[in-house]
Amino acid sequence: MAGGLWKWELDLPKERGKPGSVLRDWEAGQAGSPVARGAAAAWHALRIPLRVGLIGGLAFLVGVAAMANPEGQLTERSLRAQLHLRDAELTARRGELELARLELRRLNTVVDYSREHRIPADLAATIYDMAMAEGVEPRLAFSLVRVESEFTPGAVSSAGAVGLAQVMPNTAFWLQPGLSYRELFDTETNLRLGFRYLRMMLAQYEGDLRLALLAYNRGPGRVDEIRAAGGDPGNGYATKVQRGQ
Repeated sequence: MAGGLWKWELDLPKERGKPGSVLRDWEAGQAGSPVARGAAAAWHALRIPLRVGLIGGLAFLVGVAAMANPEGQLTERSLRAQLHLRDAELTARRGELELARLELRRLNTVVDYSREHRIPADLAATIYDMAMAEGVEPRLAFSLVRVESEFTPGAVSSAGAVGLAQVMPNTAFWLQPGLSYRELFDTETNLRLGFRYLRMMLAQYEGDLRLALLAYNRGPGRVDEIRAAGGDPGNGYATKVQRGQ
């Protein structure tokens, strides 16, 4: 209304006697009757405070709107933070679920190997875990241990090979300097060194499993010597291990 009133006032004609001149005369205190002049004087005294009040009211409304907007932004930021937190929690739960699935799969596999080879589940779990850690296919690892020691941790061969994987002491000491002979009978240590040596043989013979197994059993020096002489280093060992896979 204030803007319209001001515009209307500014648009009023300047000349007396034309439309709008009576109102202008009244506002100027030049109306004919004393009552009109008194009313004009009262209006003249009040119109400036009235306009100031209208402007102040508008300013107040604008201020309220300005204050409401930051609060809205704060609420939006708060909601976004909560959504981000919930999304992170959901992602973590999904990760936990995937880990649980992997662990369940691992346990089922371990139980299957335990039943297949009729060995305790904890021994089957150790063989499986050490094979995975050393990059050896688990079925090959179980077959190797079965052929080498029949899953007997304290086995010692006539040639001096020790433990589940029948690791030669000199080979073990080369793979892990500072290792004691007694430590060779530790289940995890023995399996870890045995599987690591098998993986090294696989790399040396470029993935040829038969030659790698023969080198594990007879030593790479002997295998290379026989092959260099044009012979076959096979002695049935690789066949037994591969048959169990």
